Amino acid sequence: MKNKITKQEKSWILYDVANSAFILLVSTTIPIMFRSLAEAQGVDSAHATGLWGLVTSVAVLILAVLSPILGALADYRGMKKKLFTAFLVLGLAGLLSLCITTDWMAYMLLFVVARVGYSACNVFYDSMLVDVTTDQRMDKISSYGYALGYIGSCIPFIVGLGLIFIKPFGLETMEATQISFLITALWWLGMSIPLLKNVKQVHALENRADKLSHVFRRLRETMKKVRKNKKLFFFTLAYFCYIDGVYTIISMATAYGGEVGISETSMVLALLLTQFVAFPFAIFSGYLAERVGSLKLIKLFILIYAGVCVFGYQLDQAWEFWAMAVVVGMAQGGIQSLSRAYFGKLVPKEESNEYFGFFDIFGKFADFFGPLILSFCAFAFGSSTYGILALLILFVIGYVLLSKIPE
Repeated sequence: MKNKITKQEKSWILYDVANSAFILLVSTTIPIMFRSLAEAQGVDSAHATGLWGLVTSVAVLILAVLSPILGALADYRGMKKKLFTAFLVLGLAGLLSLCITTDWMAYMLLFVVARVGYSACNVFYDSMLVDVTTDQRMDKISSYGYALGYIGSCIPFIVGLGLIFIKPFGLETMEATQISFLITALWWLGMSIPLLKNVKQVHALENRADKLSHVFRRLRETMKKVRKNKKLFFFTLAYFCYIDGVYTIISMATAYGGEVGISETSMVLALLLTQFVAFPFAIFSGYLAERVGSLKLIKLFILIYAGVCVFGYQLDQAWEFWAMAVVVGMAQGGIQSLSRAYFGKLVPKEESNEYFGFFDIFGKFADFFGPLILSFCAFAFGSSTYGILALLILFVIGYVLLSKIPE
């Protein structure tokens, strides 16, 4: 049992492979297609960046409001899988709708639907970590999830890129891109089946007639518990700050690169390289955390991201975008997987969904403010480069707050 990965752990890991394919589109071809649609219909480049930042903020704000309520509701026995399935269907429906949409405003609205479905699934998925493994194995299993998600997501993505670049059967670029979305939706669904089949809700609260009203009472009590728990309180605040920058760099990379003049081909291939770099480094971070501790590694990754902000501010050449993609790949998997696992060790197992709902709300509010910063700079200064630099302060604050947590 020490080294063997169980069926439940494997099934949980495979969902990271499933949903990572969608988030790779969010970082690459989905915003590129939006920019193409918007500019073809009269929207200038800077405002296209601003609009994409705004719609991203709206999507995550919706989930930031809903996630603690959904998380608390999922803690009751039998609810976690039902809610997961409902939002999986919503996310897939949104992505499939993007396959047939050519109006840029409708495209934005459908992206919100897909992003909400994806993000809500992750609230329940992350909390399932406590159902499939032990505290001692969380760093390793969480890291495997992100690592295999990075490499596995490349399979449908590369197939889609082949369609876009080769354009077989006389396909236009738009048609090839839409088919790539369809391939990703099928991949997302297929890789989700093992989790739906094999993962069970082990830790749960017993059902009661007044679940909904009890949810809100529990949320108030949980907020009080978080404030009293020094480790949990400082970690949650720190996470809010540093993950803001991480998510913003992921979701806004191609929009920002397009604004400063990097070609679409260079951006997509560079971000594909990020996935391959992230694969071994995510696994390595899980093993290294067992030896030096999760907090020390998270702090190191924060410092790397701070350097990325400074480098990104002056970025204006393709080779610089490629260099930044490699550095981000080295830190991205580690900081996400170790944060998820560290939080999972701190929370009570039978209320894991509720606590992960709060974990998600901090992550989503962070993902709301980061793109909003870039949007403000794009609209106010005609360029979002100052927004990239402004993200630096969030990493600094996150590092300082983590330093207050005892090892």
